[in-house]
Amino acid sequence: MTDTVKNTVKLAHNETIKTNSRYLRGTLAEGLSEVATGAISDDDQQLIKFHGIYLQDDRDLRAERAKRKLDKAYSFMARLRVPGGVLSAQQYLAMDKLADERGNHTLRLTTRQSIQFHGVIKSNLRPALRQIDSVLLDTIAACGDVNRNVMCTPNEFVSPIYATAEQTARDISNHLLPHSNAWREIFIDGEQVTKEPENEPIYGLTYLPRKFKIAIAVPPQNDTDVFAHDLSYIAIVENDVVIGYNVVVGGGMGATHGDAETYPLVGRVIGFCTVANAPLVAEAVVTTQRDYGNRSNRRRARLKYTIEDRGIEWFSAEVNNRLATKLEPARPYKFTGNGDRMGWETGVDDRHHLTLFVENGRVADIGTWRLKSALVQIAKSHDVSFIISPNQNLIIARATDIARKDIEATLADHGVPLRASVLRESAMACVALPTCALALTESERYLPSLITKFDALLAENGLDKQSITVRMTGCPNGCARPYIAEIGMVGRNPGKYNLHLGGAHDGSRVARLVKEDADEQTILDTLAPLFAGYAKNRNKDEYFGDFCLRTGVA
Repeated sequence: MTDTVKNTVKLAHNETIKTNSRYLRGTLAEGLSEVATGAISDDDQQLIKFHGIYLQDDRDLRAERAKRKLDKAYSFMARLRVPGGVLSAQQYLAMDKLADERGNHTLRLTTRQSIQFHGVIKSNLRPALRQIDSVLLDTIAACGDVNRNVMCTPNEFVSPIYATAEQTARDISNHLLPHSNAWREIFIDGEQVTKEPENEPIYGLTYLPRKFKIAIAVPPQNDTDVFAHDLSYIAIVENDVVIGYNVVVGGGMGATHGDAETYPLVGRVIGFCTVANAPLVAEAVVTTQRDYGNRSNRRRARLKYTIEDRGIEWFSAEVNNRLATKLEPARPYKFTGNGDRMGWETGVDDRHHLTLFVENGRVADIGTWRLKSALVQIAKSHDVSFIISPNQNLIIARATDIARKDIEATLADHGVPLRASVLRESAMACVALPTCALALTESERYLPSLITKFDALLAENGLDKQSITVRMTGCPNGCARPYIAEIGMVGRNPGKYNLHLGGAHDGSRVARLVKEDADEQTILDTLAPLFAGYAKNRNKDEYFGDFCLRTGVA
C-alpha cells in the first residue's frame, strides 16, 4: 500500500492500538497488576490476544450478577502455540496440572491443534504462563493479527513423510514468530529482557491487518482442511519422500450476518514449492498481505478479501516477485476425506498410535466418563507422546505392545470408549457459550444431543455407517469450519442456526445456505427426507454433500 493511500484511508482503531503499543506491550503489565477489577482496558484486551490470551466472562452468570450490581465474572482464556499439536508426556501432565491449579479443571482441544485453558482469573494468569514456560511451551501469537498456530496432518511418528510435514510446520511457525520480547517481559520475567532496539522484520510496527492461519496436509487425508485457511500446503510425495508442496491461498471461514461483503471462501492453488522454500513462501504471502491488506475495515481485512479485490493473478505475481526461487506449476494430488484416522495404527517403527475420540475436544471427568484422569494415568505410566488432531481428537502416540494393552485397559477402567458413531466422530463444535463473547447461541454444549438425533435418523435409513461431516458454531466466525461441512450449522440467534448443506466431503467446496434461523425441529424436518432420499437414490460411492448438490437441495 502506498503512503498516499495510507494517508487518505481512515484506519481501524486496532491499527492505532498496535502502532502505540511499543511492540505489543501497551499497559498490560500495569493492568494485570490492578486488583480492583478482574478485567483490563479495552485497548489491552486487543493487545493481549497477540500473546495467546482473551479476556472472557461467564455469560451464564451475567444476568444474576447484574441484578446484584456486581462486575462480570471475568476470567482469561489462554491458548498454547503448538505447531502440529505435538506434546511430550511430561508437557501434557504439566498442562493437566495447570488446568486444575489455574483453570476450570478441563482442557479444551481446539480446531487448530492446540489447547485452550478457560477460567484463568487475573491473579492466576502470570503463574499459569510461567508453568507453560517451564516445560518449554508458550502462548505467543496463538491469537491476534499475526500468524497463528500452524496446523499439520498428524502424526510425525507414523512415517518419514509425516515427519517432514511436521518439521515444515515448525519451520514456518518459527520463521513467522513475532520478534517482540513483550510476552516474556510481561508474563514471565516481569522486567525488560534486553535493552537492544526491537523491530519486526516480517510484520512491521502494525503487524498484519487481521489474523492469519496456515495448515499443511498430506494426501489423501485433508484432515487440516487446507482450503479453509489463509495459506496452506499440500504435500506432494514421490517414492515415499515429500518433494515439496502445492501452495493454496485465500481460504477463510469468517463472515458477518447481514453483511453481504463478508463470506466464506475456499482457497486456490497458485503453484508448487520445495520443502526448503516453504517458510520463504510463507513470508512472501504474509508480507504481501501486510502491505496490501485492508486496514480500515476489519471485517474485510483477511487475505481472502485482498485476493478477491485485486485478483488471484495479481496476488500470485506479487508473491513471486518477493521470492528468489519462483513457484513452479502445481503438481497433481487427490484428497478422499477430511476426518481423522480413528483407532489404532502401527508406524514404520512398529510403535502403535491411537487416535482417540474426544467429543468437541473437551477433556474432563464427567460422571463415569473420566477421560481426564485416564490420560493422566497413561502419561505417568508410559513414554508416549500426545498429539492434538485438527478435528479436536487426541492421538496417544509411540506406544509399545505392552503399553498398547495397558492403555486400552486404562481407558476401559475409566469408562472411555475407543470409538463413537461414525457421524459423531466426524462432528466438531466451537466452544461458544458460556465463555465466548461472540457466541449468539450454543454449540459445544448442544451439538452432542443433536448428533444423537441425527444418528437415529441415519439408522432408520440404514446409513449409520456412512461418514458425513457435521460442524456447528455459535456465531458466523466459523472457528469449527462449518461452511465447508456437508452439514453446517452457524449460530444466528438463541436456539436458532443457519443451516448449510452441500459442502464437499474432502473440504474443497463451500456449502450452500438452505435455511435461515432454523430451530432444532426445522433442522430435523429438513434432514429427515434428505437422509431417506440419499439412502434410496444416491449414486455409487456418492457422498451426502455431493448428493445434496446433484439433487438441487443445496
